[in-house]
Amino acid sequence: MKIAVLKETRSGETRVAATPETVKKFVGLGASVSVQSGAGEGARFSDDAFRDAGADISPSAADATQNAELVIKVLAPSSEELRVVGRGSKLVAILSPFNDPDSIGSYARLGVDAMAMDLMPRITRAQSMDVLSSQSNLAGYKAVIDAAAYYGRALPMMMTAAGTIAAAKVFIMGAGVAGLQAIATARRLGAVVSATDVRFAAKEQVESLGATFVTVDEEAMKEAETEGGYAKEMSEDFQKRQAEFVAEHIKKQDIVITTALIPGRPAPKLVSADMVQGMKAGSVVVDLAVEAGGNVELSRAGEAIETGGVTILGFKNVPGRLAADASSLYARNIYNFVSAFYDKETNAFVADPEDAIIKGVALTRDGAIVHPAFEEVKREPAAEQAEEMTLEPEAVVDDAAEDDAADGEEKND
Repeated sequence: MKIAVLKETRSGETRVAATPETVKKFVGLGASVSVQSGAGEGARFSDDAFRDAGADISPSAADATQNAELVIKVLAPSSEELRVVGRGSKLVAILSPFNDPDSIGSYARLGVDAMAMDLMPRITRAQSMDVLSSQSNLAGYKAVIDAAAYYGRALPMMMTAAGTIAAAKVFIMGAGVAGLQAIATARRLGAVVSATDVRFAAKEQVESLGATFVTVDEEAMKEAETEGGYAKEMSEDFQKRQAEFVAEHIKKQDIVITTALIPGRPAPKLVSADMVQGMKAGSVVVDLAVEAGGNVELSRAGEAIETGGVTILGFKNVPGRLAADASSLYARNIYNFVSAFYDKETNAFVADPEDAIIKGVALTRDGAIVHPAFEEVKREPAAEQAEEMTLEPEAVVDDAAEDDAADGEEKND
């Protein structure tokens, strides 16, 4: 089986879908690997390093994908890139189908078996394949480092002969994977950390890292929590009181980091312009959800801005700002996924359509759209284009919850 590793062409993308380490592992399985020249440049992996690991170096995407049964990327291919992926080939990447449902029709029309790594089900045996978690971990860490770089003071308390410097106060909004890593990083740097989340189950995780869990009404959160540890929609009264509480809490903070994302929907607004204006001059706000519309009303994608003495960071592709590590983790996620379905006897990637993991990630197969969350996406034979539609992300979330329950374990988002 031939595996093609393509160079990322989207602006600002520094990651690569394979590393010399995973190339060597793929070759060990019995596969041949063709890497497009320059694919690893952004992450400092040279063509020579890939060649030494056993890969062939191809001058172009077309050469790399020629006769390839499996094509791996970081982000979804552009329309130009998709043209070089052969009919019947399997495409594995972060495809973001909820944000771009039209692309699903293109995969089906071109006969590409597309598998979205960002739809990996949250079950125990798929944890090593979970790209959202691996990349969010790095994003949470980098958010704190970026904030510290723009914050004009030290984070830890320092006692000197000239006097004491107070520790910085850091507030994390959202205690998922990125949020928990942000908490741990800020704590390691000596900051006083507090955090909040819509799930009361996150309280124990937050406190285990040495941070303070803050909310306006713990009892209301407990009553709203489902048996699976997820949160029901809170009442308008709670939401109003929580917003007022957070606004007062933010005024006392030096650094605020927001991490809330909802698949297929704009990121929820957590920090208003008034909240920002109420912060002290010199404070820093980091919006990790800026590419999905932002949690912070004033944030701008790809920019670091200052308003009223408060710096707001809205960097894009935060994991890609740690390109080597982000690529290494992502490449291992890909390898773990492929190797789990690799048949050494036939030297082929056998994606069992009845397997829970394949059901979760497969968008198209044999020219048809097969993912249950996208059943309404239809191709128009005359126009040969996919219809526009509105997608409900709850279908994916609910599937993940059911898989967790069946597996006997839950996994933090």
